[in-house]
Amino acid sequence: MARNSDSQGIVVLGLGRFGSAVALSLQQLGHDVLAIDENAALVQEWSGQLTHVVQANTTNIETLRQLSCQNFPHAIVAIGSDLEASVLTVMALSELGVPDIWAKAVTKRHARILERTGAHHVVFPEAAMGERVAHLVTGKMMDFIQFDDGFAIAKTRAPRDYAGKALGETSVRRHLGVTVIGVKRVNQDFLYARPDTVMEAGDVLIVCGPTDKVEAFAALA
Repeated sequence: MARNSDSQGIVVLGLGRFGSAVALSLQQLGHDVLAIDENAALVQEWSGQLTHVVQANTTNIETLRQLSCQNFPHAIVAIGSDLEASVLTVMALSELGVPDIWAKAVTKRHARILERTGAHHVVFPEAAMGERVAHLVTGKMMDFIQFDDGFAIAKTRAPRDYAGKALGETSVRRHLGVTVIGVKRVNQDFLYARPDTVMEAGDVLIVCGPTDKVEAFAALA
């Protein structure tokens, strides 16, 4: 299964809940995905849904070399429960020269080790989802994404006090520290926000800014 280095091939190592979800989503987006797991039952389970699934020891660099993992531009190490296997897999991919390695971490210490052994990006899927749900459960936000530097993007309802007013008139950026990116109205196309964009009751706004200011704005809804 040799790949050219400029292809969009992605190798996913680990077919637990996180890895299988990522692999399936990537395949549905049109990417060429190779999924690898040492567990025969998981490989069998996903062989009917994923095009390329292989049972192999992901910590063995020679095995990964035989599977041409070095020719994939992206690798995702989705191993979380076995920390040693996670670290050794990242190390093997790094030694093979894979240019873009993503890895799942379960603790901050785990993340630091992954970064030191070659991971270019480390994610905490459980923590990220927990934080997202915490913001959504109050009903103030319809969607929420926070970045590492304290910056967030959220989907929320327009505050009632803003109904019938243009964005420029509200001076929301100057007074509240957030930027309204766009407006979605029922049965209408998405509108990129402009100073003369008038908000109406029931409008859905896409806003961005420092996390605390985005939260404060959503609380006005």
